[in-house]
Amino acid sequence: MKKQFYLILDNIRSLHNVGAIFRTADGAGIDKIFLCGITGKPTSDKVKKVSLGAEESIPWEHASQTWRVIENLKSQGFQIVALEQSSKSINYCKFKPKSPLALILGNEVQGISSKILKRADKTIHLPMKGKKESLNVSVAAGIAIFKLIEFINFHQLS
Repeated sequence: MKKQFYLILDNIRSLHNVGAIFRTADGAGIDKIFLCGITGKPTSDKVKKVSLGAEESIPWEHASQTWRVIENLKSQGFQIVALEQSSKSINYCKFKPKSPLALILGNEVQGISSKILKRADKTIHLPMKGKKESLNVSVAAGIAIFKLIEFINFHQLS
């Protein structure tokens, strides 16, 4: 039985990043993407250009308020995980996700707001070794998505 895995894009401002996330989501087999707040829609030519048609294969929904999407998914039994560096975040390699799962990805400059982080069941981060504190959101999304899928698929077979 296929495990459900959704993405929640919280106020992602770059249409390039939205398109790249759609393309990664298609390659990873993501079931649905929620585009929240100011996040651009795949009806945009820029999103279409970067996603190379992936916007047509991934179901998506726009919502003005991220917290409502989170609460709705929680009521359906989804584990809500935020990808963000914080004092409470854990290394993504040490995290053991449960399915159904929804991963929140945040704004390129401000990250995920504290009000949204409080609603997440867990917060994970990618450990950074260099001088920069973070990666581009679409790059970070790709790394986290494939690691979470690897864990879920391994434990699905066990």
